[in-house]
Amino acid sequence: MGGVEDDEPASKRVKLACGELKGNPNGSLLSEPSVGSSRDLMARLLQSEDDEEVIGSKGVIKKVEFVQIIVKALYSLGYKKSGAHLEEESGIPLHSSAVNMFMNQILDGNWGGSVVTLRSIGLKDESTIKSASFLILEQKFFELLDAEKVMDALKTLRTEIAPLCASSNQLRELSSNLVSLSQGPSAGSSNQANLRAKSRPKLLQELQELLPPTVMVPERRLEQLVEQALTLQRDACVFHNSLDREMSLYTDHKCGRDQIPSKTLQILEAHSDEVWFLKFSHNGKYLASSSNDRSAIIWEVSANGEVSLKHKLSGHHKPVSSVSWSSDDHKLLTCGVEESVRCWDVASGECLHVYEKAGVGLVSCGWSPDGKWIFSGVNDRSISVWGLDGKEIECWKGQRTLRISDLEITSDGKEIMSISKETAILILDREAKSERVIEEDQTITSFSLSRDNRYLLVNLVGQEIHLWNIDGDINLVAKYKGHKRTRFVIKSCFGGSEQAFIASGSEDSQVYIWHRGSGELIGTLPGHSGSVNCVSWNPVNPHMLASASDDGTIRIWGLNSHLQQQKKQQQVHSNGGSIAAACNGRT
Repeated sequence: MGGVEDDEPASKRVKLACGELKGNPNGSLLSEPSVGSSRDLMARLLQSEDDEEVIGSKGVIKKVEFVQIIVKALYSLGYKKSGAHLEEESGIPLHSSAVNMFMNQILDGNWGGSVVTLRSIGLKDESTIKSASFLILEQKFFELLDAEKVMDALKTLRTEIAPLCASSNQLRELSSNLVSLSQGPSAGSSNQANLRAKSRPKLLQELQELLPPTVMVPERRLEQLVEQALTLQRDACVFHNSLDREMSLYTDHKCGRDQIPSKTLQILEAHSDEVWFLKFSHNGKYLASSSNDRSAIIWEVSANGEVSLKHKLSGHHKPVSSVSWSSDDHKLLTCGVEESVRCWDVASGECLHVYEKAGVGLVSCGWSPDGKWIFSGVNDRSISVWGLDGKEIECWKGQRTLRISDLEITSDGKEIMSISKETAILILDREAKSERVIEEDQTITSFSLSRDNRYLLVNLVGQEIHLWNIDGDINLVAKYKGHKRTRFVIKSCFGGSEQAFIASGSEDSQVYIWHRGSGELIGTLPGHSGSVNCVSWNPVNPHMLASASDDGTIRIWGLNSHLQQQKKQQQVHSNGGSIAAACNGRT
């Protein structure tokens, strides 16, 4: 029985199988060849001997599963002959003969046969069998409708599908397609998409996702395992701060401290007083800073990482406490201390509008994601929403914000966050009109939102920084300690590759950097001569960090390799002169 087929070489079997599966758009899913029954029997006998055999130094990898996953990967990559030869040489088939028969029946449209075979492929869960049978017969139903065989489709629905339907809604939905078709194209036009059967390879893919992996090896399983291994190595590396594409399969991944920006590349001295706040633009091409000198500055970041002054923004009558970039980085908001909010054009440095409210002062600012509105905290503890023309659109009164308030808006514009009292942060859902609160047992001095909107970084008066997960139920994730804070407002930030690090200023004139996941303090950066009030990590360049200090300067931190490159360029081009991008002789 089947002896002629069994004597054929693997290459011929592959050719026949590929011919049968010709035209498969997914290729990888259906490229495994069928295996003859006698050879399959022998393979099962060999496989049964190897079922308990393990490989690897830890003794946890089952040989059969390992080989099957490699075979699957070879077929997925298009190496059909190699996959077939590995099956033959190892005696370990990718699928049993029953599964191969089932797959071919699906591709051939042998719906009755496939439903029967489904019960012989080793499924133990009756609900899985029913769900798979429903998918198969649903495909049969839609293909009959596409062929305009309405009576046959109706019969399939009544006699085969109806007994499988877990709810009347499923049956009603399928019946609606019959009604639409019988009423003609115009009546059924809105349901036209429903009258199209999915491709048979697509059906097979859905069945594969439904069936246990022991029956049908999942697609791209080897890739998933390798990616998991690389991800675990990356997450365990406290210094990882490079692009993932730089990781290699040839060696275990491990970064050194040289990946963390720790060398002063530039010292910016354009402010005449303490620098209180700074923030990189979303595209990483600009840096904005604000100061006790009542000005803000827009700095430009060149392609080689050199930072230069673009515009000095004057007009505030009080110190400028914070800035906020529009989502397209074309506009910048600056907020004076309990004064007004000003909107600036980044390209020209022109003041486009002044937002102010009679009798009160504004204490914070932020943009809606679409750039059509701005938000501001007010010193009467309310939050106002403004149109670009300066008209106040909405105001949430009550204990919504404090005078020392930060303000954050999620990237979808749905939630606004503000310090509502000394020990609490209010998360206000604009659409649901609901509120959530983060309660601390210490006074909150500042906070910042992660790029993915899932985490809040909260600075506390007691020299601690707390990381809160706000995605769903609010919970405390991590604590970071080591920096100094006794008198001033100190701000911290997320940063680095995948925002894997936490950076903070400190009153001891240093910048502190922790690994976000482990909480390990991995670096302190000395250099400033006054309290470091704020830090900002370039969102595009993970090797660029900026810090603002009471010493009136901004420091740009980078890698030691970048510093060495700067010095070489200085030696080549200056010949004893000076370069503006250098550190002015200071480190």
